[in-house]
Amino acid sequence: MSERVTAVVVPAPGAPGGPVLAVRDLHVTYRSSAGPVPAVRGVSFDVAPGQTLGLAGESGCGKSTLASAVLRLLPAETHVAGEVLLLGEDVLAMRPGRLRAVRWAQAAIVFQGAQHALNPVRTVGAQITEAIELHAAGGNQAAVGDLLELVGLPPRRADSYPHELSGGQKQRVMIAMALACDPQLLIADEPTTALDVMVQAQVLALLQRVQHELGLAMIFITHDLSVLTTVAHRLAVMYAGQIVEEGPTREVLETPAHPYTAALAAAFPTIGDPASRLAPAGLAGDPPDPVELPAGCAFHPRCPVALEACRTAAVELRPVAPGRRAACLLVGS
Repeated sequence: MSERVTAVVVPAPGAPGGPVLAVRDLHVTYRSSAGPVPAVRGVSFDVAPGQTLGLAGESGCGKSTLASAVLRLLPAETHVAGEVLLLGEDVLAMRPGRLRAVRWAQAAIVFQGAQHALNPVRTVGAQITEAIELHAAGGNQAAVGDLLELVGLPPRRADSYPHELSGGQKQRVMIAMALACDPQLLIADEPTTALDVMVQAQVLALLQRVQHELGLAMIFITHDLSVLTTVAHRLAVMYAGQIVEEGPTREVLETPAHPYTAALAAAFPTIGDPASRLAPAGLAGDPPDPVELPAGCAFHPRCPVALEACRTAAVELRPVAPGRRAACLLVGS
C-alpha cells in the first residue's frame, strides 16, 4: 500500500496552551422507526492550534455526524453523550444563548454544497455582514471586502448573488463567511467534493494559506485520500461510527496498521501504473447497517485477515507507535 500514497504534510506546530478541541467518548444515536441508530460510538481525539485533523472513511461511517455534533447541529431528538470541549468548555452542556455565541465566533463550519448553504435572494456581501453583525461582541470587524480579498475574490463580488458566481467562487464565499468572526476552529465537511480538479486545488491551497496565516485548528472531512495527504497533519480513519486508526497522516497511509486503512490506501490509484488501471484494488461489500452492527469488531465480516476472536472481542484503540493508535487484535501480535 505504501507506494500508492505520497504524503507532503508539513508538521503541525505545538499546542502549549492545550487543544482547541478535545472530544471525549462521544456517542451519537439517532432515532428511527427501526430503532436506535448508533452513528458515532465512543470517539475521542484532540485538535491542537494550527493543526488539521483529517477524517476519512466510507459513506455512512459517521464523519459528518461527528462534525455536526461538535457544533450541536443535529436534530433535537438525537441522543448525544460524552464531552466536546471547545477551548475547555463543554459544547454539549451549553445553554442555547451561549451556544449561539460560540458558533461562528469560536468555531465555524464550511459545508459541502455552497449552492444549498447560501441564500439565493440575498447578495453574498449581505450574508457575510449578517454573520459579523450577529456576533459583533466577539467577532471580526474587518470589512466584507477584506474578507473576500482574504479568500481570493475581488471586493466588488460582495454585490453578487450566489447564482452569479461559479462553484469555486461560492465555496470561497462560504470560507469567507466562516472566517468572518475570527473562529479558532474551522470544520470543513467535504468542501471540495463538488468542484473540478483545478478549482479543488485552488480551494485547498486557500484553506492551507488561511489556516497558516490565522493559526486555525481545522477538521477536514473527505473521501479523497489524496486531499488528506496534502492538508492533514493527523488522520483519523472511521468505520461503523468508530475511529479504527489515528496518527500522523504520512505514517498512517504509508504503513497502515488496521486492515481497513490498508484497504483504503490500496484503493488509491497510481497514475500511469497499468496494474492500477487494469486491476484496481478495492474492498468488497459495504459498511454495516448501524441498526444491525455485527458482534465483535465491526469490520470483521469484510476483513481479509480476520481471526476467530474478531467475531466476539470488543477491540479498542491501542498504541501502535508513538502518537499512533489502531483498533485491531493484530496490532502488537
